Amino acid sequence: MAEAKKEGSPAAANRTDVKRKSDRELVVTRTFNAPAHIVFEAWSKADLFKRWWVPKSVGMTLLSCDMDVRTGGGYRLVFSHPASGEPIAFFGTYREVTPDKRLVWSNDEGDQGAVTTVTFEENAGKTLVTFHELYPTEAALEEALAGSAEGLPEQFAQLDELLAGRS
Repeated sequence: MAEAKKEGSPAAANRTDVKRKSDRELVVTRTFNAPAHIVFEAWSKADLFKRWWVPKSVGMTLLSCDMDVRTGGGYRLVFSHPASGEPIAFFGTYREVTPDKRLVWSNDEGDQGAVTTVTFEENAGKTLVTFHELYPTEAALEEALAGSAEGLPEQFAQLDELLAGRS
């Protein structure tokens, strides 16, 4: 997968690195020019999350974003897409929440859902985000790579833009 950069922006030096770690694992890393608590807020507060999560290029709209970000809490995201007549929902449970450090959630909409772990490592006012997904099967990872995972560099670039206005 290609790296994402938006030339001319302060975040242009930050690169999104997408790697397949194993037959069932995807790892995405990017450093953001913001402290961990601000980056964590963008992942854990619905009003911020919905401003960057959907890649603009895919033509989808995030209709609703409900997040109860605590261990045992849940989330539900409902999208619309011009190619689908019905809204599409994604939902799951937060398995672990350590403020400003780590989020772990399940993707429960089907038996091929991944477990996602996001870590936030601050160093000198910048934060390295590591997004790790473990899929139940190789086929499930292949399906993700052909679909939503392609948007991750764009999503992370959009998060960079949001953070630039908050730091």
